[in-house]
Amino acid sequence: MFGKRGNGGAGEGGAKVMERPAPTPAAPVAATGLRAPAPAAPVAADPRPASPAPAAGGNAVRERGASFYETKTQVFAALIDTIDLSQLARLDAESAREEIRDIVNDIIAIKNFAMTIAEQEDLLADICNDVLGYGPLEPLLARDDIADIMVNGARQTFIEVAGKVLETNVRFRDNQQLLNICQRIVSQVGRRVDETSPICDARLPDGSRVNVIAPPLAIDGAVLTIRKFKKDKLTLDQLVKFGAISPQGATILEIIGRVRCNIVISGGTGSGKTTLLNCLTHYIDKDERIITCEDSAELQLQQPHVVRLETRPPNIEGEGEVTMRDLVKNCLRMRPERIIVGEVRGPEVFDLLQAMNTGHDGSMGTIHSNSPRECLNRIESMIAMGGFTLPARTVKEIIVGSIDVIIQAARLRDGSRRITHITEVMGMEGDVITTQDLFVYDILGEDANGMLVGKHRSTGIGRPAFWDRARYYNEEQRLAKALDEADVTKRI
Repeated sequence: MFGKRGNGGAGEGGAKVMERPAPTPAAPVAATGLRAPAPAAPVAADPRPASPAPAAGGNAVRERGASFYETKTQVFAALIDTIDLSQLARLDAESAREEIRDIVNDIIAIKNFAMTIAEQEDLLADICNDVLGYGPLEPLLARDDIADIMVNGARQTFIEVAGKVLETNVRFRDNQQLLNICQRIVSQVGRRVDETSPICDARLPDGSRVNVIAPPLAIDGAVLTIRKFKKDKLTLDQLVKFGAISPQGATILEIIGRVRCNIVISGGTGSGKTTLLNCLTHYIDKDERIITCEDSAELQLQQPHVVRLETRPPNIEGEGEVTMRDLVKNCLRMRPERIIVGEVRGPEVFDLLQAMNTGHDGSMGTIHSNSPRECLNRIESMIAMGGFTLPARTVKEIIVGSIDVIIQAARLRDGSRRITHITEVMGMEGDVITTQDLFVYDILGEDANGMLVGKHRSTGIGRPAFWDRARYYNEEQRLAKALDEADVTKRI
């Protein structure tokens, strides 16, 4: 199936490898490229499929010496000279992996490398990951308990597990291999990262967010940051189980999503804004036309009528850029019933507010800020950044007429994530926007393990401003019950 390939085949991490002289084994590698002849005393190969080494104490791989990487380089070079990668690309992943394993086993046997079964399994897994996947990152991407992967050059990789940042033993051969893997990731979504365009946002096929900053801006080698998405999508019920919100608070959020309130989710980096936005979209009716606008497509809506739009960076000549504002303005002409902006960062906030205020009830977006009040101030600042010459009071009136609810998410110092406020935007008093908290999270102290202990509670508001909207959707009884059960003052 695999014949000798010509020049320019893809090499380790996606780099092009020029034609090398054939390796000098005890017996020549077959020209057909499938297998080398079996030697008299081959090194035994474990027949089990390769799998990532289990992590211990946050470490993703076993400790490896320089001899391991030297052997890997030699085996990889022989593999690339043996197979036709264009033919390999036509196979499904499992078949391609099996072919690579067979050839690598033969190369190890022919070149008579002294390796233990565990080292040989590690070598097979590494080479398969380099050819078919994302190299040393594959074991980390396979783990569902990791929230973030942070690669600081070829020699340092950190992960976040359960809110804590841990260093791993994952290493790249050199900075070029790391950059090649970064280029492979971003090229899948039609983007590029190189010296002329050293900053890039992209995504993995599962929606995980990727940011790359490459030399010369990154001095010690490319810096790769991946915000991983869990394979099993979180729901509000699971957020209740994790303590991010109380059952009554989850009911209120569900009602807010159902009754088409305009929602802004506010929070700092890593606080769970996008996760919460995904949870709320679960309660959108299946017959609604939803249009999402994102820098890199992360939202994973389950409704059948969803249109996903994604921004585009400028090309190498500096032309062809499509900004978030372009997308939001265009989607107004696409007959949306709900508009969802993955992250509001600039002047597009004005177009989103206009959409919320002109018949697109139930629209949503996320904003980086640390409190509901700061969220309102940031919206005003972003409108001013867009060059709109509107009086300050007019801007505030647009905000009040557009946003119904601000949901504040926070990542606490112990690594836990909590929904700390559900806040209504009420109106204006003079030149000040007035708000009222429906639901808040109070921190009560710490337990013996240093974890923060707190409680969600209702603030005692009997009828929120969206009460009439809840009645229109026949949700007022559930809303009243949730607020009553969460009002701790009635139990004192």
